[in-house]
Amino acid sequence: MSSVDLKTTWLGLQLKNPLVVASSSLTDGVEKLKVLEKAGAAAVVLPTLFEEEIEHDEVEFMHLIEYGSDSTGEASNFLPDLDDYHVGPGDYLKQIAAAKEALSIPVVASINAVYQDDWVTNARHVESAGADALELNVQLLSADLNVTSQHLEDECVQSVAAVCESVKLPVAVKLGSRLTAPANLASRLVAAGASGLTLFNRPIHPEFDLEELHVISESTLSGPGERGKALRWIGILRKKLETSFAASCGIHDAESVVKLILAGADCTQMASALIQNGPEYLTKVLAGVEEWLIEHEDDSIEQVKGSLSQACCEEPEVYKRSLHMRSLIHYTNEDL
Repeated sequence: MSSVDLKTTWLGLQLKNPLVVASSSLTDGVEKLKVLEKAGAAAVVLPTLFEEEIEHDEVEFMHLIEYGSDSTGEASNFLPDLDDYHVGPGDYLKQIAAAKEALSIPVVASINAVYQDDWVTNARHVESAGADALELNVQLLSADLNVTSQHLEDECVQSVAAVCESVKLPVAVKLGSRLTAPANLASRLVAAGASGLTLFNRPIHPEFDLEELHVISESTLSGPGERGKALRWIGILRKKLETSFAASCGIHDAESVVKLILAGADCTQMASALIQNGPEYLTKVLAGVEEWLIEHEDDSIEQVKGSLSQACCEEPEVYKRSLHMRSLIHYTNEDL
């Protein structure tokens, strides 16, 4: 038995340790989920259900219904059996139910939508399927020259409020890192009813295929250097907001986990490191976290959580952007 207490609380859920598997291909399927739980995962976030997937299903469904409608009167005999086609998030809801039946750890659903009604409808669906919590995968991005950041943030807050009012399960909001005023938006989301924030979502950039000469989506894994964004903002917000924090993007080893816990994260979400090293890597990371606590004579995760947040550290100025220029000025040729 471990000599230290690794338990933590996230979104009101009791976790056996701070290692959560992020929404990704790793969590797509019951057998994969069983392997992750056995390796030490404290909770899993299922792959994100995107509104585009539901719309695609609906288009295909209508195509089947309308196929042959211009033929003879007997054509109606060839219409597909409606029971064979499940428009909407049916398969996703079955995945939630199957995961809940197979696992003893919390199962978190993840959805992404555009319109408020779709956010609410899908949230109700995943709640009825038995999910323990819901993560709203928010993309605050617009290429419309007439759309302001304030408009996007207002719509986001309104949608989150509508979801939180429509379901009883805890709701986390997963944000991107490219925000002008993340502290203000975080405060508004918590006031709107969000039980927690997941910082941060990793943006997918366009790329060019120089052989085929077309635009493709960049598909790369995160690196350890990307954890700094979450560390900074969780550290700043930890004592300012009464909410749960999950750190995401750039969590690649035990060192990353410990640092984010010290900043104030309640848990850390991993994906890229597990894709690179396999699900069993969770066991190694967990052992590293435990070893660090023992070496520093700490008894539990809760004891050290947030101990280096901005409100607790001796030099809170280190969280300020102004020090970036100072660090560059003092970066000498000898350092290089």
